[in-house]
Amino acid sequence: MDDQQLLRYSRHVLLNDFGIAGQERLMGSHVLIIGAGGLGCPVAMYLASAGIGQLTVCDGDQVEMSNLQRQVLHRASRIGMNKALSAQQELADLNPECRVTAIPEYVDGALLDRLVQSAMVVVEASDHLATRHAVNRACVRWKTPLVSGAAIQWVGQLAVFDARQPDSPCYACFVSEQTESPDLSCSETGIVASVTGTIGTMQATEVLRLLVHDRSALRGRMLLYDAINASWQDLMIPKKPTCSVCQPADSSLADSGVGRA
Repeated sequence: MDDQQLLRYSRHVLLNDFGIAGQERLMGSHVLIIGAGGLGCPVAMYLASAGIGQLTVCDGDQVEMSNLQRQVLHRASRIGMNKALSAQQELADLNPECRVTAIPEYVDGALLDRLVQSAMVVVEASDHLATRHAVNRACVRWKTPLVSGAAIQWVGQLAVFDARQPDSPCYACFVSEQTESPDLSCSETGIVASVTGTIGTMQATEVLRLLVHDRSALRGRMLLYDAINASWQDLMIPKKPTCSVCQPADSSLADSGVGRA
């Protein structure tokens, strides 16, 4: 770290359990963010400002006027622009040292698999159940820690799934892939702007803890936030013995590509 970096990140360096070594780990890290909307925006802002070396931001959607109420990376001047590209532009001003790669499309299949394989931590910040399951499968395959968040109306949820740990559940242990649950979108049900900020900021904190300390106290837990009542619930998520993703009958899924343990 040079003198300018020591100044920029001095408040991290002052922390006894962080220090220069922790900051250098952040500067050498790569985080994949799926979604540049209400959750992905605060996640990306805090990770970039914290000194993450490389961010890959994926989103196939375009900035709309209704997004500006909560999606804090985007600007009115960029309405109609792809969200991943808009985020890349804003993050370049926030911290030029953070290398941001924009993927201006909805990622799945082989591309998603390659992106997850190359990342140290994955942030799931979309609002689509099918996307969450696809990301979860890739994270289990490559044993990449997954920080999952969701927010709608006045409520939010946060969990960490870490397939590097044999006793850790995955997202499919919590919501089965066979569950028929329609996606609830903000355009249909509404969302309080600050709730996405609350959950997104906490997702960023969990990423930092994983990168600096290589663990998260939220592994196997789900935090539920009720903004109306200013209350939190803490639920344990057990590893499901019959889970089709992390406990498949054919162990090839869990064993394939393992190189990140």
